[in-house]
Amino acid sequence: MALRGKKQAVDDGAIRALLKRYGCPLPYHQVRARFMGNIAAPAMNASPMQEIRAVWNNDLPIFEGQADADDFFGTLLKGLWNGLSAHQKRSEPFRLVRVKPAPASYEYLARLAKIRREEIDGFIDGLFAGHEELDFPESAHKAVGTLGELRGLFAGTEHLASNPPGPADASTMETTAKHLRELTRISEIEINTIIQSCRRARQQMLETYAMERPARLH
Repeated sequence: MALRGKKQAVDDGAIRALLKRYGCPLPYHQVRARFMGNIAAPAMNASPMQEIRAVWNNDLPIFEGQADADDFFGTLLKGLWNGLSAHQKRSEPFRLVRVKPAPASYEYLARLAKIRREEIDGFIDGLFAGHEELDFPESAHKAVGTLGELRGLFAGTEHLASNPPGPADASTMETTAKHLRELTRISEIEINTIIQSCRRARQQMLETYAMERPARLH
């Protein structure tokens, strides 16, 4: 689902600034993961324009002029979307956003867990592209289920760290931070399993369609 045209380098700062300027209801890391999910979506009718509208609650921002509209779509489509499309290659796996390391604390654990929970939410929303149910290849189906379990673990940690049960224990929190980093690694594996599995399924559908299409009469 990559857009045609020269692929531009993704400038995170420019994309973050654009999302803020147009009052995007989702944080950058969630938009990024949502786009990746939609790129991987098994639904053949998924489209970047529909996904951009969905991010803005099905109502695009108001632009002051054509130049602003061109910059908006150019940044999101030619920049972010096309940059993410490269992760369909097995040699360029998708990674969740890097979170700056910090001493383990309730605040850090809550922030890290929240970002990961929002990224999984975004990826799944983009993957389903508005559908309640989809037929996934077996490996992707299993990975989606695992992502749901991981999402629950991140959400649980986010809740506990946001509502501390007692005084901070440095050793316990550092152990929890290590667990979250390991869960991040596992989440990336499952996400890339889905990306590759759905890519192969789409290719097979296209090949089947090409073989079954009636030959042209001259």
